[in-house]
Amino acid sequence: MLARRRFLSLCAAASLPADSRAAESAGIIDTHTHFYDPDRPEGVPWPKPGEKLLYRRVFPAEYIALARPEGIAGTLVVEASPWVEDNQWVLDLARDEPFIVGVVGNLDPLDPEFAARLAGFGKNPLFRGIRLPGSLLEKHGSSEAFITALRRLADADLTLDLNGGNYLPHLPALVQAVPDLRVVIDHVGAAGDPAKLTPAWRDAMRLAAEVPTVFCKVSGMPEQTGRPEGQASTDPADYLPVLEAVWSWFGPKRVLFGSNWPVCTKGTSLAHVLGIVRPFFTRQGPEATALYFRGNAETVYRFLKR
Repeated sequence: MLARRRFLSLCAAASLPADSRAAESAGIIDTHTHFYDPDRPEGVPWPKPGEKLLYRRVFPAEYIALARPEGIAGTLVVEASPWVEDNQWVLDLARDEPFIVGVVGNLDPLDPEFAARLAGFGKNPLFRGIRLPGSLLEKHGSSEAFITALRRLADADLTLDLNGGNYLPHLPALVQAVPDLRVVIDHVGAAGDPAKLTPAWRDAMRLAAEVPTVFCKVSGMPEQTGRPEGQASTDPADYLPVLEAVWSWFGPKRVLFGSNWPVCTKGTSLAHVLGIVRPFFTRQGPEATALYFRGNAETVYRFLKR
């Protein structure tokens, strides 16, 4: 409660919007969006038809109309589909839309064709890395095939995003085996309800943060709260337990903004997602704000400035 009151008093004490907009003058880079089309003849493997809010055509034009008024200047698309051909589908989408500054693809490192596919997609400068389910790291993280595949990723100067949270205890061993690999923990490591953070999450995230090549994507928070669909809290103070913990462990140079749009709408709107994080990071100063909203994304993904 003391931290909450202190945070609210700070927000009321100064011109928060002006400070924030000044630090964001170069334009925010949203490091986590999804685009897909269930109306394709082959459909999509995700989301499933039962996901009423998400199972529809989701294209850049809809996102851009929401993003530009919030100061967002570009996005990296994270491919959730495990179908190899969908990497090309989203790269084709990015080719024709300059607002997309990069693509985090989806390739299975244990597939015998991984090396060839990585080399092929990697020829496209928009291809900036791959996203894996953390379960792969849990099950195969110590295997030579897995380590060899991720060494190829690091050698190509590409980034690894990891989804989930149970994999976190296995992350230090991975980065020890592949020290040049930049790793991004998506969605604050599946922290869950900010009011119910577990000791296991705290311990695993603190340990992961000790490795300088591991970054934390501050994304996915509202939809993790367990509230009814679309009814997550929009009060920035409610997310302080996660934000303060992540800030204390990762610091200003290893946190990134991601909206997780359109999945974030299961919690709240894109505008509210920004409203949740802006007060906290603005209070850290203009430099930290600029790093969080853009600079760290450039460092991690090394995307094209289109």
